[in-house]
Amino acid sequence: MPRIIPNLWFDTEGLEAAEFYISVFPNSKITDVSYYTEAGPGEAGTVLTVDFVLDGQPFTAINGGPQFTFDEAVSLAVECADQDEVDHYWSRLSDGGEEGQCGWLKDRYGLSWQVVPEGLAELFSDPDPRRAHRAMEAMLPMSKIDIAAVRAAADAA
Repeated sequence: MPRIIPNLWFDTEGLEAAEFYISVFPNSKITDVSYYTEAGPGEAGTVLTVDFVLDGQPFTAINGGPQFTFDEAVSLAVECADQDEVDHYWSRLSDGGEEGQCGWLKDRYGLSWQVVPEGLAELFSDPDPRRAHRAMEAMLPMSKIDIAAVRAAADAA
């Protein structure tokens, strides 16, 4: 089975971003850094790619120039076990970035993340449509998701 490795396009900050990401997630490391040669197209000796692993998932950061930027069409989801994890990853990833709605944020490099608690999707697909509606209605105005508040709204009669 082939491996799927997300490639993230940066202007010039691929190494800086990889170092930031490995500081956020446990069991993470940079595995390789390659550099532009005299053949270009980047300046010889500057970072071309950075291979890194975030808790077992490999990624590649490419310093390809300013032609492409991140947008919300692609995001990375962080499924959290509890509110402490939601709070931790929200705080770390949004630092220097911008908070969005419904657990979405952009980090300081413009990459979109979803920081969501486990079990949230099950609340929204609850067999009781009123319960699912109440959960969704509670979450929609939130930036960082408050698990207890969403569950309390779902369980309110």
